[in-house]
Amino acid sequence: MSSQTSSSGVLAKFFVVLFALFSVFFQLAAAVPVAEMEKRDIFDPTVLYPHAGTVWYRGQTHNVTWDVSDPPVNITNKIGKIMLRKGLIPTPLILADGFDILLGRIEVTVPWVLTGDDYSIVLYGDSGNFGQQFTINQ
Repeated sequence: MSSQTSSSGVLAKFFVVLFALFSVFFQLAAAVPVAEMEKRDIFDPTVLYPHAGTVWYRGQTHNVTWDVSDPPVNITNKIGKIMLRKGLIPTPLILADGFDILLGRIEVTVPWVLTGDDYSIVLYGDSGNFGQQFTINQ
């Protein structure tokens, strides 16, 4: 039984030392000055075109437009991407990417997709904004 008591004592001392080391580490980490990050705002522009009632045809080019009239000063992500959504399902189709979200418009080519009246544009910057549903025909 004395070997069991001895093992328990060693184990307890080990955990005390381990706890002390972690405490010192965390105190040192908390003392390190952290550079203050620039405050960033989310930009959530409304997609203006295409809108309800719009009809696109496969292979045509169109300007997708969005409202940039009131952007915040510090946008989290200024690099835009436009994708196509069918109904409630996002498609893997990227219509445009790598553009400045403050442009307010970008030209896209209508992809070869099934005819439907439940397509919408998804505009990504630092958020994903869905446009209104519109139609794509042959």
